[in-house]
Amino acid sequence: MSTINYKTYINKLPHLPGHYIEVPPEVVQQLGGSFKARLLCTINDKLTFQGGLVALGGGSGYISINNVRLKQLGLSAGSEVQVSLQKDESEFGIEMPEELTELLSQDDEGKRRFELLPPGKLRYIIYYVSQVKSSQLRVDRALMLINNLKQLPLGKETFKDMLRK
Repeated sequence: MSTINYKTYINKLPHLPGHYIEVPPEVVQQLGGSFKARLLCTINDKLTFQGGLVALGGGSGYISINNVRLKQLGLSAGSEVQVSLQKDESEFGIEMPEELTELLSQDDEGKRRFELLPPGKLRYIIYYVSQVKSSQLRVDRALMLINNLKQLPLGKETFKDMLRK
């Protein structure tokens, strides 16, 4: 897939904190017509981030954009933006923290159980580990999640149970 470019506006998610950029039906079709797409989204040729396409209704989709990214771009709800989309070819659709990679390389059972999870749960673990700045806290979070994951019945892994301390 080549790059798809279009203009849209920053919108507020109803009933939820956060904002989104709309992906019109014709762009959704260019992306293959599926809402399972992982994308590299570039806003105003300034900031690129990984995101997932979510159904909005009427054939449209959306990609969430958090407040940190909006602030980096100097944008708010209602701002017009130039959007460039490319298919995300990375393994998980999110950057893998070094600490989690290292843990999985040393824990065969943890790696096996991690790899059996559906993509959304994989991304959740990766995201949760990567959200802290301290390397030691990333190690601690990775250990907690993977150790808890190994204790759960196969196919019954929930975020709540993976987070239990």
